[in-house]
Amino acid sequence: MKITIYGKQMSVRESLKLAIEKKLSKFDKFFGAEAEAFVTCKVRKGDKIIEITVNHGGSTFRCEAESDTFITALDRAVEGLERQIRKNKTRVEKMMKKDAFVLDIGDDDEYDEEEDFSIRVKTFPFKPMTPEEAILQMNLIGHSFYAFTDSDSGSVCVVYKRKEGSYGMIVPE
Repeated sequence: MKITIYGKQMSVRESLKLAIEKKLSKFDKFFGAEAEAFVTCKVRKGDKIIEITVNHGGSTFRCEAESDTFITALDRAVEGLERQIRKNKTRVEKMMKKDAFVLDIGDDDEYDEEEDFSIRVKTFPFKPMTPEEAILQMNLIGHSFYAFTDSDSGSVCVVYKRKEGSYGMIVPE
């Protein structure tokens, strides 16, 4: 796995880089050499935060954890990432079993199988608007995200509220 480590408004020590590479090497059994991992280390209000994003074959796994030390945050983020990978593996196996094909990626006896879930479908017209108007609409309806057609580009975009209170926007490539 190719690992890229960033420090946001800080420099990452070599010892932390080595610890990150060692912890993420356990995911080689799931992804192999073609996967890319991006690790961001940052400090916010005294808390150490590690954000890990792994891209592989069109799938993205992301986990963020914070603690009083980077090593503890790293451990929590790696555990969260492993949980996501196991859940995804269970979903894929469940879908494949319907087609009488079993996919074996690894042993997951200690993880419970995820229950079935239902998807609620809503339809509404996409009105061209600016990101600022979309944020106002999102806040008016009390959601944490809002899909809209960008009036400048004509693309379908999504604005969302971030954990720290700021806003983000997802734009298609």
